Amino acid sequence: MIMSFRWYGTENDSISLQNIRQIPGMKGVVGALFDVPVGEVWPLDKILALKKEIEDQGLLLETIESVNVHEDIKLGLSSRDQYIENYIISLKNLGQAGVKVVCYNFMPVFDWTRTDLAKVLPDGSTALDFDVRLIQGKDPQKMVEEMQANSNGFELPGWEDWRLKELKHLFDLYKDIDEERLFGHLEYFLKAVVPAAEEYGIKMAIHPDDPPFPVFGLPRIVTSKKNLKRIVDMVDSPSNGLTICSGSLGANLENNIPDIIRYFGDRVAFGHVRNVQVHEPGIFNETAHKADEGSIDMYEVMKAFHDIGFTGPIRPDHGRMIWDEKGRPGYGLYDRALGANYLCGLWDAIVRSAGK
Repeated sequence: MIMSFRWYGTENDSISLQNIRQIPGMKGVVGALFDVPVGEVWPLDKILALKKEIEDQGLLLETIESVNVHEDIKLGLSSRDQYIENYIISLKNLGQAGVKVVCYNFMPVFDWTRTDLAKVLPDGSTALDFDVRLIQGKDPQKMVEEMQANSNGFELPGWEDWRLKELKHLFDLYKDIDEERLFGHLEYFLKAVVPAAEEYGIKMAIHPDDPPFPVFGLPRIVTSKKNLKRIVDMVDSPSNGLTICSGSLGANLENNIPDIIRYFGDRVAFGHVRNVQVHEPGIFNETAHKADEGSIDMYEVMKAFHDIGFTGPIRPDHGRMIWDEKGRPGYGLYDRALGANYLCGLWDAIVRSAGK
């Protein structure tokens, strides 16, 4: 297991690589090129510069999150082939730089959705929160504006400024896209890129939809064990893999995360491990990583990773804002550092117990 930490780069993150390096057990950084527009080729020189910056601090860059999939690919438009070709070139460049895992998602329009970026928890910390009742009948553009206004000045992935200009147009384009058509567009994409990823030594790792049910009437397909199986069966290759996000899948209590990890085994390429407190269907908030803080048994999640012989990257996912920290909602330093240590502690105990 390679404990890793998502980082938005020197220009976009209040957290430094030196901060990350000081977290006990931290080995890798999950990075990306945030200045390359979606759909364009990632230049090799920029990838290598990012790799050098991270490695100069004694950390690894073997995991990328995300090489975003252009909306035209998800929509199945005639322009998708050019964007797929660009994607394959980016994979080639990433492979040359030693990248082993590329996380991506296939969520229409929004990468993730929350209704509150700073829900006050009983201990006074704040966390991301979702309440489906608050989006019913709500204008999506109004919601994007509210999210941006409450992001502490940081641009949120999936909620960038350009989406405000494109939002109405995108929703119009998705009117005729149901789950079956979206599955078909994903299969077209995977059949094109997975052979290239395999050639370049990269595991593609699709991220579950967050939350794992339709939002604003948009289809969601990466939501359950059944749908994950359908996706990995589209292209039978070790490079057609999964990111198992315990918080995204866990927002639906019907998803048994340890069972999902064990079922897919070596198709699991990346782990996002975090806890959520599910109050009722469609209503949940994120919380501390510790098992008794939420609805997910984190010990069993980590044990499942161990049981499949997992050697890839795991990162502590969204954290609370604690100790008066101000930063990108969900991506502060302190609580994610605590989460990383909690997960490392579980892992160490599981490894020692297995060795007896």
